[in-house]
Parts: sequence; C-alpha cells; structure tokens
Amino acid sequence: MKKMISWNVNGLRACVGKGFEESMASLDADIICLQETKLQAGQIDLAMPGYHQYWNYAQKKGYSGTAVFTKEEPISVSMGIGIPEHDTEGRVITLEFPEWYVVTCYTPNSQNELARLPYRMTWEDAFRAYLQELDAKKPVILCGDLNVAHQEIDLKNPKTNRRNAGFTDEEREKFTELLSAGFVDSFRYFYPDAEGIYSWWSYRFRAREKNAGWRIDYFVVSERLSGRLSGAAIHTEIFGSDHCPVELTIE
Repeated sequence: MKKMISWNVNGLRACVGKGFEESMASLDADIICLQETKLQAGQIDLAMPGYHQYWNYAQKKGYSGTAVFTKEEPISVSMGIGIPEHDTEGRVITLEFPEWYVVTCYTPNSQNELARLPYRMTWEDAFRAYLQELDAKKPVILCGDLNVAHQEIDLKNPKTNRRNAGFTDEEREKFTELLSAGFVDSFRYFYPDAEGIYSWWSYRFRAREKNAGWRIDYFVVSERLSGRLSGAAIHTEIFGSDHCPVELTIE
C-alpha cells in the first residue's frame, strides 16, 4: 500500500512556520508532493529525514515552484514537460517508479479578468499530450493544484463564479478532455456525489470558516489503476496554507 499526499503550501517557508513538518510527520506518507513552494535553491533547509528530495524552481523569484519528497528512490526524475515556453515556472516534476509515473503539477492560474486564459489553454493541451505520452509507457498518477473546479459540486458558489478563473467553461472542458483521455478523478471515484468538501478557500471574507471553498487539488490516475485505488481523502483539518492536503492510497 502506498500513501501519497499533495499540498499547495502557498509559500513553503511560511507553511513551515505554521506546522508543516508536524502535519507531514502525522500523515507519514510514502510520497509528498508540494506546489507553490515560492523558493529558490538554498532558501530553505528542510531535513525531512527518510525522504529523497526533488525541487523544481521558477526562474522568477518567490513564484510558483514544486517539490517532491519520496521514501522510495525513483528510477528517474525529470523537470518540466520538455517544452521551453512551459518550463520556466517550475510547475512540473515527474518521478518514474517501477510500476508507474508520479507527476506533480501546479497548473497556471487564468488570473483576474482571465488575462492568462489563452496561455492556460495552450498549456492544457501540451500537458495532456505529455501525460498521454507517459501513459503509453506505464500508468500515471498525477497530483497537484490543477486550478479548476470541475463540476458545480466542486465549489460552494458555482452560479456567481461561472466566468471566474478556475470555473470557466473552457477550463472545465479541458479537465473533461483529460478524463476522457483515459484518466480518473480519484476523489470522485470514491465519492461521486459528495458536496461541501473543498481543498482551497480564499483568505478573504472568512471563507474557510464558512467553508465557502473550491476543490481544485486532485489525484488523477490512469484508468487502469482504478481497481487498485484503496482510498482518497481531503484533509480539511490541516491548516498552514489557503489549501489543505489531499491524499490517495493505492495498492
């Protein structure tokens, strides 16, 4: 049984000051994937005993970035998706293991007034093609902040957010396309109709207190792994970021 955690920490240095290490020790996962670390090399010294560490930094300081901590050493590790225009922001790390690939991703946000939606659409197609290439070789476990609430039950206020970043028709359709390409949203696999369970809340308007949130953090797996899934969880009890950790257990 493997236990995997994915967490957008929204600045790892800040999160470490809010109990990151204690939270991760209590979860005791085999693989921990982080997004939005907002670091450059040498800016943090995180012990994480028992884990191999892999970091992908954005060129721009204090922005984006991903990291993976894994107990089992991978066969290979690659940064980005092999397309220069998409690989300057430290958004993707791929670890190859004997049975599968584990990919962590921090999907670009479409931003206010959807300023970055056209770029996001280009990214979505490139990233999906990248996942399909991997999937042709061995199954894929994708996790991360994918910056989209797929269905209306994935956010508290779907009506008022219809044209907002993360809930546009375009972004939702791209997520549907990904699933149609042979992938499964693991949380919905176990809880197809669960409502009111979110992974991100705005820091404004006491949103977390009111549970006015969005489910935008995922584990998405190759369809042929679905029979081996043993559980999915969203750790709303863990604080330290505006996101909470999400979990997958797999045989």
